[in-house]
Amino acid sequence: MSAFQTHEIFNQTPPFGGVNLVAGDRPLLDALKANGVDPQTEGLIAFGEVWGSPERLDLGRLANENPPKLRTHDARGFRIDAVEFHPAYHALMRASMADGLHSSTWDEPGSGHEHAARAARIYTAAGVESGHVCPITMTHASAAALATAPARLNEWLPRIRSRDYDSRFVPFWEKSSVTLGMGMTEKQGGTDVRANSTRAVPTVGDEYALTGHKWFMSAPMCDAFLVLAQAPGGLTCFLVPRFRPDGSLNGLRLQRLKDKLGNRSNASSEVEFTEAFGWRIGEEGAGIRTIITMVQLTRLDCAVASAGLVRMGLTLAMHHAHHRSVFQKKLIDHPAMRMVLADLALENEAMTALALRTARSFDLAPQDEHEAAYARLITPAAKFGICKAAPRLLYEAMESLGGNGYVEESPLPRLYREAPVNAIWEGSGNVIALDLLRVERREPELAASVLERLMADAGDLPGASETARDIVLALQSPEAEGKARFIAERLFTLAAAAALARSAPSPITESYALTRLSQPARMTGANDLGDAAPPLAERAFVTI
Repeated sequence: MSAFQTHEIFNQTPPFGGVNLVAGDRPLLDALKANGVDPQTEGLIAFGEVWGSPERLDLGRLANENPPKLRTHDARGFRIDAVEFHPAYHALMRASMADGLHSSTWDEPGSGHEHAARAARIYTAAGVESGHVCPITMTHASAAALATAPARLNEWLPRIRSRDYDSRFVPFWEKSSVTLGMGMTEKQGGTDVRANSTRAVPTVGDEYALTGHKWFMSAPMCDAFLVLAQAPGGLTCFLVPRFRPDGSLNGLRLQRLKDKLGNRSNASSEVEFTEAFGWRIGEEGAGIRTIITMVQLTRLDCAVASAGLVRMGLTLAMHHAHHRSVFQKKLIDHPAMRMVLADLALENEAMTALALRTARSFDLAPQDEHEAAYARLITPAAKFGICKAAPRLLYEAMESLGGNGYVEESPLPRLYREAPVNAIWEGSGNVIALDLLRVERREPELAASVLERLMADAGDLPGASETARDIVLALQSPEAEGKARFIAERLFTLAAAAALARSAPSPITESYALTRLSQPARMTGANDLGDAAPPLAERAFVTI
């Protein structure tokens, strides 16, 4: 032994990597099967192997340790308003676009399972690195809004569908592929987009000049942005490219990049519009109606990505528990730790089942009005419940590693910091809950249809009928608005139980109903999971 070596290093968990993040995820595989997706045929097994490689996992670390930088001017003093990213970010974008995460549901011909299969990819990739998923999500959802302007859709869709990532900062017509973003939030309005003050003055045809600002505009190096501004006819949606049709830089002046809690690999900016060129998308005054089709898709991705973050946190906690010894036993062999991990696994099973079931409803909605109603109502409920639970569950995963989970060498601080943003994006908790309340009040037949479908799957489970009754009574209450979060939480839990009933082993579904429907859930690890605890731990351990 060297004179300077004081001890031998042992009992440290080996690095995590070299695992198949799809083939080893039994809850995900069962949810895919329940929703008619063959993971082998859809290429998901190969996808899981690549995204679980040490090299891909390390790209996530590098992209977040080297956040983007804003360059407002070049060396000669000319404005360029460009953002520079680390090569790891570009590598992740290239990989995700090659796999079609930004466009696969718009491919022709389709498999009929595009949304569900894509959701499995988003779920997996988000656990590896979630920041780059933001422009991927917005690009995917943008085509839904562009559909209201067929000429623009025809012009942009071929480049949206392209699988070749093109990061060059040049006009979109010179590129093989494009990414699109969105900008709605302003300083004075936040969620209240009707208070937007940005003005759009018509020039020629569907062309306008926009003057104003956006307080949050993520992924500012996208090739164009869907934004809301006040036109003569009211709040309207516009497509604002980074370059004008003559090839000159458009009037988007990036003021600064946001210094955020998490999501650090992704740039979020403040921008001023100085007579920026834009094309009108949809009719004047129909801005919210135009953009809501995009928001519905981005809300689904928020829920799916948060479920993926929780899955990665659970996986890392299980990896540690199977390698770390405490008091002469592996952590996994301590009953208290097994209960914590099993409870985390139960939450993950429910999230995964609901995320995939909701994605499947998007596949079926065009031909099935009941599935369309399910997508309309359960998407915001899934976002509400999954995204709000993710930070709490990731904290528990972090605590399972003790101090080793708290230091920055661990991926868990990054996952933990990442988790809150999905609950804030596309409508924070109160906004989502009130949206649900408005839908259920305005379209009571839709709410009744969805509850009926949920009860068809979950009706025999403990607490299911009582939960449905609680939702109906709260909706009919004079204080319904004050009970909006209660309604959203109960609807989420009932939908999760119904999704579990379609895909998970019955002991797991029964345990979820007993500990989440029949009574409020206790602190993680304090719920009586009964006979479900052993299978939950075993199913969560497959990837290790």
